Amino acid sequence: MALSDQRKGYLYEYQKAKLKRIPLDVPKEKYDEIKTAADTTGESVNGYIKKAIDERMERDGLPSTAPAAPKTP
Repeated sequence: MALSDQRKGYLYEYQKAKLKRIPLDVPKEKYDEIKTAADTTGESVNGYIKKAIDERMERDGLPSTAPAAPKTP
């Protein structure tokens, strides 16, 4: 289903106001490792990286506004 021009405009403005892109360059082999790990856990690469960052910040005792990631047994 195609997005209307009005909806596209809203999404663009939302992203511009609320999101910050972080470029991340990794060797292709490393990307393949990350992709395999993400697929194994049923996550997207983006979600997998975000979760890794949140877990590192938590481990380092730094505040995070992200919702807590569910713990796996």
